[in-house]
Amino acid sequence: MSGTVYGVGLGPGAQDLLSVRADRLVRGGRHVAYFRKAGRPGQARRIVEGLLRADAIELPMEYPVTTEIPISDPRYNTCLSAFYAECTDRLLAVTDAGEDVVVLCEGDPFFYGSFMHLHSRLTGRTPVEVVPGITGMAGAWNATGMPITWGDDVLTVAMATLPEEELVRRIRDTDALVVMKIGRHLPKLRRAVAAAGRTDTAWLVEHAAMPGQRVTRLADVDTITPYFSILLIHGQGRRP
Repeated sequence: MSGTVYGVGLGPGAQDLLSVRADRLVRGGRHVAYFRKAGRPGQARRIVEGLLRADAIELPMEYPVTTEIPISDPRYNTCLSAFYAECTDRLLAVTDAGEDVVVLCEGDPFFYGSFMHLHSRLTGRTPVEVVPGITGMAGAWNATGMPITWGDDVLTVAMATLPEEELVRRIRDTDALVVMKIGRHLPKLRRAVAAAGRTDTAWLVEHAAMPGQRVTRLADVDTITPYFSILLIHGQGRRP
């Protein structure tokens, strides 16, 4: 009888923001898989520190490439496709033996997460269940202490990896904004926000809901930010 792959959303970073279902699966999982950069413990693994059972078998999945190859280079997709295929085979080896495996996912598994690439490869080959999680962007806008949207505000979620001209258009044409995956793209993003005339209302949140959380106005940021920092522009729409 086949085991099940559980894609478990861990939320934005704090253990007490896990759902009850996620907490139960994490604590009870005998096989626990997670993504990480080579040589790093991995953010997902850090979130569950101290929660895993003593005999848990850990299955780290190390990215073969992160920023070393531009995403526009065909080698990038080729390399990652082979990586996800290999990870899929590793998980299937566990479920084919009748065991369940918990895959730790930062934020929500179906929101820009690596687990999606496993889910599409596993579906139809073994049972797969997804446990939703609080998104990182929700952790970020709550860290500012201000609502992200009011009334009929339109919220746009964009990646800082987009071309600068596209970022300017997206920033200019929305009421409220979330920009993710910033890191070395900060100078480009800063120019795009300025070109859209919204620098004065832009905030940058680093390590939302984690140790070292930092909330700063974009205009006051003068250093390279972590890749998983999030930029916010709050909507100012209709309200009673």
